[in-house]
Amino acid sequence: MENASDPLRLASALPGPSKEEVSEDDDDVFTVPEMEDASQKKPNDVGGGQEKRGKSRSTADREHKKIKRLLRNRISAQQARERKKVYVSDMEQRARELQESNARLEEKISTLINENTMLRKVLISSRPKKENAD
Repeated sequence: MENASDPLRLASALPGPSKEEVSEDDDDVFTVPEMEDASQKKPNDVGGGQEKRGKSRSTADREHKKIKRLLRNRISAQQARERKKVYVSDMEQRARELQESNARLEEKISTLINENTMLRKVLISSRPKKENAD
């Protein structure tokens, strides 16, 4: 027997496009459907004040709010995953750029060390030799 109060089952049974049909441009994915009975409630109903505190909510109202929360959470999680993908991609690109820059600088250091060594040898060989006064 199917559990009718399972919010995940209820959320997946809601009408709407499947994951394959949803594109990033669909704005309706980010909207949470409102409950039909909400328009029938009157704000000034006399009922002992319990409704104002939210203690006598119907089971359907609680389930609807739970489903709305789950959907908002699902959307928020998807947005966080997308932000993480962009962040990781940017960091990987930066790492590649820094590695390339590091390789160029190491090559330049090696070239300068070799040039410095050569110039020292030229300097030493071009100095006039001192005669030892024995």
